[in-house]
Amino acid sequence: MHLRRHPLFQFSWCLLNALLVASAVLLVYGIGWEISTERYLKGFADSVVPLSTAPEQKVEAILTWMNQAPARRNAVDVESLDIRDPQTTLNYQRLLQICGSATNAFVNLASSSGLEARRLLLLNQNNRTLHVVAEVRLAHRWVVIDPAFRAVFRDAQGQPLTRSQLRDPHVFREATQKLKGYPPACTFDRTTQVRLERIPFLGGLLRKILNALLFGWEEWNWSGITERTSMALTLAAALLMGVFLAGRFALSWYGKRRLGVIRVRLREQLMRAAHALFSIPS
Repeated sequence: MHLRRHPLFQFSWCLLNALLVASAVLLVYGIGWEISTERYLKGFADSVVPLSTAPEQKVEAILTWMNQAPARRNAVDVESLDIRDPQTTLNYQRLLQICGSATNAFVNLASSSGLEARRLLLLNQNNRTLHVVAEVRLAHRWVVIDPAFRAVFRDAQGQPLTRSQLRDPHVFREATQKLKGYPPACTFDRTTQVRLERIPFLGGLLRKILNALLFGWEEWNWSGITERTSMALTLAAALLMGVFLAGRFALSWYGKRRLGVIRVRLREQLMRAAHALFSIPS
């Protein structure tokens, strides 16, 4: 049966194909952007962090650079900047002073220096973000770093602290008393890496689904997605492409089985076109 006898099917088919092509183009663009970002970060990290140093010294080198770096650009309107793009956060002085974007800069530099690093959100009772810090894996422990205050949280003996240790009020006061201006309300009682509640309508449901299907998913390192616009775009494009491919397959099956629509495959169309173009008339 000819495709034109089913205009709704034809429209849906053309729309899906257009969306599939658009997602493929977006995926290629995202991959190129991510490769460019990775190369930029690698070069930047090599200029800041000595190659043959211990992990804790790498952390200190990054914090020292953030504290003593040469003058960066001054942004008139910080809100207009992409604070998830490391090529932006590393180059604006104001962004290196804001906890979220400072953590973005730190996490990306640390990751490009060979460290395992991730962001950590400190939440209030209503699950709203109060402060953003980083965690770095040192000696098999996720220790807490505050890039905005250029500090590693340490106890009285100078040992780096984990978030579980910082939930102790005494340890927390001891670790923050030397951080001038640190807000005492920014405790570690409620923390998360990803605040899904920011997603309208679906955030809470998505968290419940992940909790049911993937035990311990919140402990995974999500910083590659949350701290890089390029990687988030690449992943989103790949997911969309998968959805559109599945939709195209389902629509093709429905058209063939239910409507009796016989489509001429793209390969056959190309072969016919090539035959018509290159064949020699008899």
